[in-house]
Amino acid sequence: MAKNRKHQSAAIRFGPALKAILLCSVLCGSALGYVWQKYQIYDLGQLIRKRELRLTDLQNQNEKLRRQLGQMRSPAFLEARVKELNLGLLPPEPSQVWYLTEPTPESNKSDRQMAARQSAPVAMNE
Repeated sequence: MAKNRKHQSAAIRFGPALKAILLCSVLCGSALGYVWQKYQIYDLGQLIRKRELRLTDLQNQNEKLRRQLGQMRSPAFLEARVKELNLGLLPPEPSQVWYLTEPTPESNKSDRQMAARQSAPVAMNE
């Protein structure tokens, strides 16, 4: 005799429904993960674009300030600023200017040897 559905175990009756629910939840979870991942990629792309624009703005501002600094260091600008502020600064007298010579590598070598000889430890008397 054929068994009656009424007497089948609960696991057999709910098995296909459980598989369908599990499959649907896996598909929905995968779809949500995919959408979240795409949103993260879009969001990071926007962040990169904003930072690149900020970098470009900062580079332009840096270049503008570099030009302004070069202009402010020019002798003509400095002289005009001294006159404007009435600082009373004058060019230095020739006796106030000291000219230093650039040491040559040979003189540096001999100086180092001399310094090495002079830097030997000295015994101190107590």
